[in-house]
Amino acid sequence: MLPVTRTRCPARARWRGARVALALTVLLALPGLGGCRDDPGEPVVIRIATGSPTAVYHAFGASLAAILNRELPQVRAEVLVTAASAENVQLLNAGQAELGFTQADVLQADPGPDPPVVAVARVYDDLLHLVTTADSPVRALADLRGRRVSVGAAGSGTKITVDRLLTAAGLDGPQVRQEQLGLDDSVAALHAGRIDAFFFSGGLPVRAVAQFAQDTPTRIVDLGEWTARLRRGNPEVYVPRDIPRSVYGVDPVTTVANPNYLVVRANLPESLVREVTRLLMERRSELAAAHPAAGRMSPRSAIATSPLPLHPGAVDYYRASKP
Repeated sequence: MLPVTRTRCPARARWRGARVALALTVLLALPGLGGCRDDPGEPVVIRIATGSPTAVYHAFGASLAAILNRELPQVRAEVLVTAASAENVQLLNAGQAELGFTQADVLQADPGPDPPVVAVARVYDDLLHLVTTADSPVRALADLRGRRVSVGAAGSGTKITVDRLLTAAGLDGPQVRQEQLGLDDSVAALHAGRIDAFFFSGGLPVRAVAQFAQDTPTRIVDLGEWTARLRRGNPEVYVPRDIPRSVYGVDPVTTVANPNYLVVRANLPESLVREVTRLLMERRSELAAAHPAAGRMSPRSAIATSPLPLHPGAVDYYRASKP
């Protein structure tokens, strides 16, 4: 059992030294994580699949990588820039990443008895943004008909959520002139007038959206009425959440929210995943400094990862951390 509380007593210091030695022993026995391990001093590589450099996954993942590099012996954590959720899950399934972030709606409703990818924690909720300019005629979802809209990059969770939303609204197929752009390209295209609006799903605040709203009069379109329709086919995933005026300085709206998970390859050793989970929880204030969404985690909320099971190493940590 891994202790959670911290003291300065000598006994605690001895236990911390023993825990580090145990972690080192475990990590040195992981030839499958970092490729060839002929040199016993070669670090174990943990690749963290994130998303766009200006989105929450990347900020969260970069901070987590720094923590792992600082506190786990023989680990070298690396951040992968990706299209986000769907690509992240694909990378884990292919053995090309060890950790990654994903929206819940990207995952299979029934992952089966032995899924190759399992959860470490529910970390926060993504909120779906439909962003346009303040003088745009786009004031509701129906106003997208016939307009040029970025629906998210191929391989992103945004694209999956938006596909479902447009289908529910009868706007699928040629009803909307879709562009598959990532966040940064979407912002640039809207600013240049090449598109009329863009979607992005992310934790509050999304830095690129905040910067756009600071530079350009902006409207975020209310999508709250669509949550109930999306829940009909995905009852455990979508919930309504508010984007208050304080986030971007624009009129407040209600939108569709979607849980976010930190996921891991199921074949990673329990001891390693237990240590990752411990640091994820014990360093929440440091992670929150990288992005406020990270500070919303707690051991109580982290275990709500349905339909994906928790990795046994994560389970061990959460059981030990109960008061």
